Amino acid sequence: MSFFGKLKNRLMKSSSKLDEGLDAIVQDGGEDAPAEAAASTPQSRPTPERPTDPGPAAASPPDPARSKSEAATPVPAEPPKADPAKPQGGILGRLLGRQPDSAPVVRRVLDDDMLEQLEELLIASDMGVDTALRVTANIAEGRFGKRLSTVEIKQALATEIARVMEPVARPLPLYSKKPQVVLVVGVNGSGKTTTIGKLASQFKAAGKKVVIAAGDTFRAAAVEQLQVWGDRAGVPVLTAPEGSDPASLAFDAMTKAQAEGADLLLIDTAGRLQNRADLMEELSKIVRVIRKKDPDAPHNTLLVLDATTGQNALSQVETFRKLADVTGLVMTKLDGTARGGVLVALADKFGLPIHAIGVGEQIDDLAPFDPEEFAAALTGLDTE
Repeated sequence: MSFFGKLKNRLMKSSSKLDEGLDAIVQDGGEDAPAEAAASTPQSRPTPERPTDPGPAAASPPDPARSKSEAATPVPAEPPKADPAKPQGGILGRLLGRQPDSAPVVRRVLDDDMLEQLEELLIASDMGVDTALRVTANIAEGRFGKRLSTVEIKQALATEIARVMEPVARPLPLYSKKPQVVLVVGVNGSGKTTTIGKLASQFKAAGKKVVIAAGDTFRAAAVEQLQVWGDRAGVPVLTAPEGSDPASLAFDAMTKAQAEGADLLLIDTAGRLQNRADLMEELSKIVRVIRKKDPDAPHNTLLVLDATTGQNALSQVETFRKLADVTGLVMTKLDGTARGGVLVALADKFGLPIHAIGVGEQIDDLAPFDPEEFAAALTGLDTE
């Protein structure tokens, strides 16, 4: 199965919630009409303009008279009766819009009431207020006042999500300088150790010489887990006695990586909460120490985020950017969250490169971030 297939299957919790929410929104105030008749229904009034800036104009109260009159626009053609001998498409057909021509399609006028409901649905998906307002305002551009089906709304939403995320979809950059030092940071349980193991294995498979430094010297399980990944990938893992100074280990690892001509040095760090000043100071010390060896190090600082933390990921990015000069993000556990919209909010607010996303524990469950595939999986669209 392709990575997109895995992503789509494992984001089912998230996409199903959007599916259900979008379908309910269209059903609320919508009406059945044959697909062809609904598509050709003339508009009762010119399409009003809706600003893309989610300011006061975008948040103006709905006009009940206009919304009710447009939502009640009659359909000139009666839908023909379905032939019981013909297949009716089933659940998959309804979700993907692959229905017989005679099957009724529920459409609803995109008005202020509907936009407000869309905003609430996106906010509930962890997209954040500001991002949800911008996305819905852009969906309304050129569509306000038109009759839309659930599938058309999903397509418009996927297009907007991909547009927001396109600028940040960048693979981890590789430089000619050896060793390239990659510092991996994040809070407890975010998936740093597993991400390092997967990256090491993938870069080794690509022909790069990789060294791992087990900088989480306070947790024996993290060191053991890295050693398992190192053995699997054929990558050496440098360790130190439990409780040792992680900054000293990082310095020694740089010395060894330089001596062995390694292309890449991946440094694990202890999971730390952003509100623990002592642990965050320890992270700053690691950065200071390795810069004594190379003033430009670390060349990349990856912040690993757990998708299940929702909007808390935003505060984590803000804190780690101040202390560790984060250069890129990796989002893990997208298979365990029902609100994948937080990744859209991160892209919209910070614009940091999203290098990879993870949807499981296997080696091929970490892949470069693709905005179109993610948007399609999040909204439940079928692109394969």
